[in-house]
Amino acid sequence: MPYLVASELPDAPAGIRFRELLERNGILQLPGAHNGMAALQAKAAGFEGLYLSGAAMTASMGIPDLGIITVDEVAFFIRQIARASGLPLLVDGDTGYGEALNVMHMVRTFEDAGAGAVHIEDQLLPKKCGHLNDKRLADAHDMAAKVAAAAKARRHLYLIARTDAAASEGIDGAVARAKLFMEAGADAIFPEALNSAEMFREFARRMPGVPLLANMTEFGKTPFFTASEFEEMGYRMIIWPVSSLRVANKAQEKLYATLKRDGSAEAVWTEMQTRGELYDTIGLHDYEALDASIVKTILPNSGSR
Repeated sequence: MPYLVASELPDAPAGIRFRELLERNGILQLPGAHNGMAALQAKAAGFEGLYLSGAAMTASMGIPDLGIITVDEVAFFIRQIARASGLPLLVDGDTGYGEALNVMHMVRTFEDAGAGAVHIEDQLLPKKCGHLNDKRLADAHDMAAKVAAAAKARRHLYLIARTDAAASEGIDGAVARAKLFMEAGADAIFPEALNSAEMFREFARRMPGVPLLANMTEFGKTPFFTASEFEEMGYRMIIWPVSSLRVANKAQEKLYATLKRDGSAEAVWTEMQTRGELYDTIGLHDYEALDASIVKTILPNSGSR
């Protein structure tokens, strides 16, 4: 049913629903959804939670993932994805868009936009994708202060602290930071850019009882692992952050090359989502039925008072 119908909207805040998903058995699978259409398609495939990647978001805007965009720009994406799918959404909060007060503003803005969870990272601006070289780390205590600020500001948002320290400080440094961030109020830890099963297992072994998130991005430092393999290693959440955008971009690249070459899209016609499939996905007929069901307003007789 359309999101316009109040009775169809979730009763519980997104953060509560995100926690409920985590409490279930099995690893929580959160595919990246870079816009409302991707969110609807992921939901139709059976996923119960989603992830909004900063890298996918910025790439969809035609700019690099260097901490350029603003809180309000991210909130626009959160609103469309949460509105379209109704699913709990984990959002990439980058470095928190500033210091402690900025982090608190981010948390409240994201909650109001419909986010269920957020992660913030211990990089300095200009930040980079976690799988690139020469990342600059923030002081661990400065990052812990951001985590504490986020925990103080949130009403229900699930808070994940990401550390990029493994590349420069090794597992020892990453674990030390993770423990500090948990003490500051984080609900879970995201160790970024681990590059072997041994590293994933060792990190989990040294963080017993802490919910951990694994990032299965393509073309990065992490080898391919399945969701069940990450679960066996001790992880409670998995994200595929940019997969949807990569596939969509490759398809668009092919389309534009075909149009330029042929002056027609007929050669890729069979690869397109049909009009019927599009309308089914966005629920066009449900909206039409809703519109037709609304009783027409009857104006009072002009002679009455």
